[in-house]
Formats: sequence, structure tokens, C-alpha cells
Amino acid sequence: MRHRKAGRKLGRTAAHRKAMLRNMVTSLFEHERIVTTVPKAKEARRVADKMITLAKRGDLHARRQAHSYIQSKDVVAKLFDEIQGQFADRQGGYTRIIRTGVRQGDAAPMAILELVGYEEQFEEAGVETAE
Repeated sequence: MRHRKAGRKLGRTAAHRKAMLRNMVTSLFEHERIVTTVPKAKEARRVADKMITLAKRGDLHARRQAHSYIQSKDVVAKLFDEIQGQFADRQGGYTRIIRTGVRQGDAAPMAILELVGYEEQFEEAGVETAE
């Protein structure tokens, strides 16, 4: 019985799954938007929201906890300096999953995982979207 066993295994060993999620969360905060499969996006969202909550706390211990998971010092600095300010008045729901259809090769359901407010930054930069 799987009672109280949260999380998806994603067809990987525990070490591979942890490494993959660390890479995905690091890339999400670096680029603010990533393309992946729907189950991977749902798992990465859980971790990313916890990292943003740590950044909102903002103390030294929270920064060290984020360093222990996120693999780049530059990304942790961006998380605690820039991204934390975007979500200061938000109580949760920091990420958005947009389903984009299925992948050509294996028909896996694909999605875009992005930080909430990504489009606003995109439009403020002066780049027009192709609509």
C-alpha cells in the first residue's frame, strides 16, 4: 500500500530523480521558463515553490538551505535578490503550468513551467510577442 507516500517516481532511481529535479529548478530560476513533460513540471513546481518561500524568509539560514539544493550561486543570488521581490505580497502559487500538447516522438504530454508574471517582464522589455 502506498498510503502517505507523496511524489512521483518518474521512472528513475532516487538519486537520478533528485539530480533531475535540482537541475530543473536551477534552470527554472535561471531562465524563468522551461519546457518539460507535465509530470516532471508538477514535481518541479513543488520544489520551486518551497525555494521561493525560503527566499521570502530571506535570512542566512534560508539562503544556506537554498544553496544546498540549487546548484548555482548566481541563481541563488538572483532568487534572493530579484525573484523574491516579485512575490513579496503573494501567499503562494508562484509558478504556472501551461499544457502545450504532446511530444512528436512518444506522445508524452508536454508543458511549459514558468514563474507567474513572466509575460509582464517579457512585455516590459519592449519585445513584441508574435500573436
